Amino acid sequence: MEVVKVPEICLPAKGIDMQKWATIACDQFTSSPKYWDELKSFIGDAPSTLKITCPEIYLSRDVSGEVPKVWEEMNKYLDGGVFEERRGFVLVEREAGGVNRVGLMIAIDLDAYDWHRVRVPIRATEDTLMERLPVRISIRTGAAIESPHAIVLIDDAEKKIIEPLYAAKDGYEKLYDFELNMGGGHIRGYAVPADAEDKVLALLNALADPDVQRAKYGTDAGIMFAVGDGNHSIATAKVCWEKVKPALTEAERAASKARYMLVELVNLHGDGMDFKPIHRYFKNRDDDFVKKLKCSLYGDGRLKIVYKGSEEYIACPEKASLAITEIQALIEDYLKHTGAAIDYVHDLKHLQDCVDSSDGMGIVMPEFKREELFDYVVNVGNLPKKAFSIGAAEEKRYYLECRKIK
Repeated sequence: MEVVKVPEICLPAKGIDMQKWATIACDQFTSSPKYWDELKSFIGDAPSTLKITCPEIYLSRDVSGEVPKVWEEMNKYLDGGVFEERRGFVLVEREAGGVNRVGLMIAIDLDAYDWHRVRVPIRATEDTLMERLPVRISIRTGAAIESPHAIVLIDDAEKKIIEPLYAAKDGYEKLYDFELNMGGGHIRGYAVPADAEDKVLALLNALADPDVQRAKYGTDAGIMFAVGDGNHSIATAKVCWEKVKPALTEAERAASKARYMLVELVNLHGDGMDFKPIHRYFKNRDDDFVKKLKCSLYGDGRLKIVYKGSEEYIACPEKASLAITEIQALIEDYLKHTGAAIDYVHDLKHLQDCVDSSDGMGIVMPEFKREELFDYVVNVGNLPKKAFSIGAAEEKRYYLECRKIK
């Protein structure tokens, strides 16, 4: 199994407005229609990744008619000279919040990934919101290209894989350099020279060495990567690959573009790797549920509940992973029996804005420490869905690089 491949990447050709091309991940600002209205107005008729994705703020309505339009837009870009295709790793430098986050665009083998707790090289880190997959699956099933927002993490405390590439970036060809729209910060992309590829691949494959695994985790866990962001994006690609795989011969499977997915690889220990909680926004206030939280949660931690014009604190487990697990279990049970509407909101400010503009309430979730992630995945399994986010809402990965999947 070739877990990592050097990707063939489609980037916008010269003359394409990059500020209008790159747009934030579809699962952001799902309770902020103003954000998406402003973004649409800014983009206008220009080519944009917004037009080849489906923002999840619209999932509450029938979007089936939008899917063929997405496919049509993709084909129009491919046929209309919007893209220039190149083979090679791309080093990504993202400035946001005053800190640089560095990543490497790679292609991962979907046969090496599973979102269940099984021994595979690429592990999910959170449970999957299955209700958010159908539209994504519909789009990818007929899509000619992908433009994923997934970030996959490596546990490289010695910083010997991505960081040396970044140190040498001034000698690389610069592929893009621009300010992202809607306050997303600045981004630059560099072409990693072909003569560096074999070394990068060797270092990545060495992460699976049994001795390295035992030194890090106390056991040969067989883990190379953990999904840091975009669990649903990778799960969608996996579902689609499993659908087409049975009809292919072994040779066809090995050569299929659908078997692989483009992701950004980031070092868990790198600068700019800031784990943020994802808060829970209840669109209607429910004091009975708050009482249930008070009766069910115990510990030395403090959980903040925010309302319009007020707030309160209740006891909860001090360890973030335990608190998140218990809180989410109570929420899942609540949703099952009430059919209430909730959303997952990044950033305390956005949560408060949602609460202030409604009769709802917000649960300010605990912050999961990044240093605990690989040990948790190896020894416990998946965190509850929406347990953490890499960076604030505006700092999330933007759709930018594309790849042909047919």
